[in-house]
Amino acid sequence: MTKEHEPGRRPAGMLEDAVLAALWHGGRPMSPADVQAVLPDTPAYTTVMTTLARLHRKGLATRTREGRGFVYSPNVDEAAHTATAMHDLLSRRRDRAAVLARFVSELSPEDEVLLQQLLRQEDAE
Repeated sequence: MTKEHEPGRRPAGMLEDAVLAALWHGGRPMSPADVQAVLPDTPAYTTVMTTLARLHRKGLATRTREGRGFVYSPNVDEAAHTATAMHDLLSRRRDRAAVLARFVSELSPEDEVLLQQLLRQEDAE
């Protein structure tokens, strides 16, 4: 069994998403201890520090020296980050039309109405 599939371990990328969500909802610069305190399953402090450093290297978080350590803030908002991930995933698929058709067919009625409204706004501009 690989580390990625061990019971209790998050799939690759899930911890980064959880840490970003903590930063988005924190509303202020957060230390690794602050982030660790709000994460489910309380990962090790060093794991949170490593994840924050990785987000900083990727340009997804900024860090500022505070005392002997750093505090982190998101460098991208949730909507932009999610849209970028969706674009990246879509760009790796051969049949984009099929992927988009399946995506739209599985939207809730409320999300479908919202998408139609957004597309009409784009057409009007």
